[in-house]
Parts: sequence; structure tokens; C-alpha cells
Amino acid sequence: MKNTITPDGNKITGIFCNFFGHHFVVSKKVTEHIKEYKCVHCQKQVTTDERGKLSPLTAKLKEINKTLEDMYHRRNRRRAVGHPERKQVA
Repeated sequence: MKNTITPDGNKITGIFCNFFGHHFVVSKKVTEHIKEYKCVHCQKQVTTDERGKLSPLTAKLKEINKTLEDMYHRRNRRRAVGHPERKQVA
């Protein structure tokens, strides 16, 4: 039997996901609240959208996530290096 790979992964594992649902694991942490997930069976990729729901990972969302990740790291790097947290005076 020929093993065919589809954009969502293998046909056999795709059938498994159709019956039992996907088993998503975090593949990339973009920010504290936004993550990219990948199904361990069929390799389908999803991400959290602006409402916190899972959405299919499209090229547009990949670009948005990359930009958010860059901004997030730049901001945190700047805080850690030169700008310590301000102390509040009571």
C-alpha cells in the first residue's frame, strides 16, 4: 500500500483524527497568550486567534505571529537590559 501524504498529514492518521479528534501539542510559543499547535497524528497546524479560539494556521497568520513574536522579544529584552521594573511608592 502506498503511503500518501496530504497537506494535513497521512491519510490513515487523518481518518483517526476524523473519528477521535486531533491531539494538539504546542509547537511554538509566540507570546504568553498566543501559541501555535500541531496535531501529533496528522500534522495539522493551528494557532490561537484574537479571541483565544483555535484557527487554522494560514500564511497570513504565520506572518502576524512572527511579527508579534519579534515585538514581544524586543520589548522583553529592552525591559531586562536597561529598564528595571518601577517600584510603586505607597
